[in-house]
Amino acid sequence: MKYLQLMRPPHWTKNFFVFAALIFGKKLAGSADEVIYSVGSALGAFFCFCLASSAIYVFNDVIDAKADRVHPEKRNRPIAAGKVSVGAGVLFSLVLAIVSVFCSFMLVRQFAYIILCYIIMMVLYSVLFKKMIILDCVIISIGFCLRAVAGAIVVSTFISPWLIICTFALSLFLAFGKRRSEIEQLGDNIEAYRQTLCDYTPELLAHMLNVTSGLAVVCFLLYAMDERTYRLFGTNNLVYTMPMVLYCIFRFSALIQKGKYSGPVSLILHDIPFQISFLLWSVSCVAIVYADKLVNGFGNIWAY
Repeated sequence: MKYLQLMRPPHWTKNFFVFAALIFGKKLAGSADEVIYSVGSALGAFFCFCLASSAIYVFNDVIDAKADRVHPEKRNRPIAAGKVSVGAGVLFSLVLAIVSVFCSFMLVRQFAYIILCYIIMMVLYSVLFKKMIILDCVIISIGFCLRAVAGAIVVSTFISPWLIICTFALSLFLAFGKRRSEIEQLGDNIEAYRQTLCDYTPELLAHMLNVTSGLAVVCFLLYAMDERTYRLFGTNNLVYTMPMVLYCIFRFSALIQKGKYSGPVSLILHDIPFQISFLLWSVSCVAIVYADKLVNGFGNIWAY
């Protein structure tokens, strides 16, 4: 159980970004064999990213063991709490990384290169980049973009540049939100936990949250109105899901800045209003993207 806790299963929700290309690339609208292959490939990519990200989480826990002991929640992590030794943590991280790379090579060779880039980049983040203000959040956001691109590669589909930029902006929004929640939670212990947090202020982070959320919304609208999107889906109706998008963003920003949750993952997993709105948005997107397929399906049922 302690090794499973080290892998941080709740944080695997971040890897759902690999499924974006599966849905928006209309890979669920082909023949049964094509759909099964695409879904299986996306699930394989999700599995590989879960292993790779867990390898980084364990490595990060080894690096941050001392600092985690002053954090109200992270002090309970196995390595910080002394339940798992540093040596065992390093070995476990290495095994997870090797297995993730091996499995990714078995899936698609180009995907394996992305996994390798992700692991190398996040190791550098753990030892270097997280000590640099703003760049720490930029690196995290690039990691999310790699997930989205990887999802497109394994299902062999094109991914709109607008979706990549939207993913980057949204990830920055989440990363800055995480920093804001840490400042709220730690109070006077900020410097003892991480020096970088001292360079952030609530006012600066509020400004960054406003800018990145606005950029994410604009990029999503540009994607929804893009000519290629219209050719692919036969409609620009994705723009009408904007009220749900705005609600999710505004609720997230409000609750994070009040310190209601320890971070994005905690909010996403526990805030019911956010979950309902996100679910409605997801269902709406699927209904719009696959409207022609759904109409034909209902038409065939009606004819029968």
